[in-house]
Amino acid sequence: MSKPLPNASDFLPGPVLLLGAPGVGKGTQAKHLVDEFGIPQISTGDLLRENRKNHTPLGMMAEELMSKGLFVPDDLVNQMVAGRLKEPDTQHGYILDGFPRTLIQAEWLDSQLVAYLLPVVAVNIVVPIEVLKQRITGRRISPAGRIYNIYTNPPKVEGVCDVDGSKLEQRSDDTEEVFHERMKAFEQKTSAVIEYYRTHGNRFAEVNGDQEIDLVTKDIRATLLKLRHHPEA
Repeated sequence: MSKPLPNASDFLPGPVLLLGAPGVGKGTQAKHLVDEFGIPQISTGDLLRENRKNHTPLGMMAEELMSKGLFVPDDLVNQMVAGRLKEPDTQHGYILDGFPRTLIQAEWLDSQLVAYLLPVVAVNIVVPIEVLKQRITGRRISPAGRIYNIYTNPPKVEGVCDVDGSKLEQRSDDTEEVFHERMKAFEQKTSAVIEYYRTHGNRFAEVNGDQEIDLVTKDIRATLLKLRHHPEA
């Protein structure tokens, strides 16, 4: 059994960025780190939903673009993140989930954190593309929210929930066509972010995301401790 990292009182994670293609498990791992260190998760998806729900000016602009299947521009996302980073619960660090997605966002984030106690460290979660494809296109969901996967966790009867017998559905954004579009967008924009942090030496590391969730968490913990033990990071 692995020894956990020191508590937040002994180890300050600072700003942590999780990178990786759609479906690698960034959101799941972010929640594990939040529980471990008691620091907030800052998800651009959550920020977008909150701004849209509250009908803020930024949210209404994002709603119009997203309804057309377009990316929300960097400046708009940056403004949402800037507002969140001013909240007091971010003082000891935070987990960034889904941000930055572009090189412009990455450079903007570094410029915002010049006076911060610790710089961003980036952990790239790596999973083979065929595994990602199965994770996403194989997902089936019951009306009650139970999740199956036809490749890795299939129901006993095809298309039917094991618990209540309801019909399983594939979400519209889990199709193979959408998967390839998302991967194409990832390669075009976010891959540059990975290379940006890779050039920053002791602020970047990769972990294998094609293993049990707890093992990925263990590897991320060990990686953070190693990165933060380098003063030049």
